[in-house]
Amino acid sequence: MIGIFDSGIGGLTVANAIRKQLPEVPMMYFGDSAHLPYGDKSPELIRHYAARIAHYLVDQGCRIVVIACNTASAQAFETVKDVAGPHIPVVNVIDPVAAEVAVRYKGEKVGVIGTKGTIRSKVYAKRIQKLSPDIRVASLATPLLAPMIEEGFFKNDISQAVIHTYLAKPALKGISALILGCTHYPLIRKQVQAYFGNQVEVIDSTDTVAEEVAALYHNLDPQPAGAGENHFIVSDYTDAFERSTRIFFKERVSLEEVRLWD
Repeated sequence: MIGIFDSGIGGLTVANAIRKQLPEVPMMYFGDSAHLPYGDKSPELIRHYAARIAHYLVDQGCRIVVIACNTASAQAFETVKDVAGPHIPVVNVIDPVAAEVAVRYKGEKVGVIGTKGTIRSKVYAKRIQKLSPDIRVASLATPLLAPMIEEGFFKNDISQAVIHTYLAKPALKGISALILGCTHYPLIRKQVQAYFGNQVEVIDSTDTVAEEVAALYHNLDPQPAGAGENHFIVSDYTDAFERSTRIFFKERVSLEEVRLWD
């Protein structure tokens, strides 16, 4: 299996992209709904949660672990790699995008929007500029977007007003590309693109991450074929979460509850 985790169900956008790349490979998705959002948690607490989830995914036999959360990718990547060990690849949702941007936007200005935790970490700026120091990175926290999307409010006049208010901020003036630094944000990509017209490229991590996962998977030692099932797990089940899975995964799934902290 491929193990994927997020603070909630937003990472299902990444899971959906991986499924398109590797439709025959079972996945185990873990949404830490008991502790969401990660964006306002301390780095120490995020690392604690991420380590416990990574242990669980590895114990279940996952051969790749994907951190489908920008905040956890920023704060807990090294922790998860330590848990997974040298033989299980770990993929985050930041580095593949940073590598792509560093090649394509040398000498230009790139914007990033995300949760407070992701933006506060300055992780995109640090990783992009490490690869290409002449790229200017403008970061903007957009904390209302993730809860708005999770509640299904992203195709009406109110959501349009919120999106436009953020995108009109002076920090984003003059950008050549905008990184959607939250796994919820692919669901508003069309609205963001419409705001900028053809003047700004809008980049989300889902397809880039899925391509990296597929490449890693094909390089793994082959295992005996088996009829594996997908598993979708949350640390705190509610009917609302299960209904919301359709928003992110494009179909309804059955959620299992696993309380790792009991």
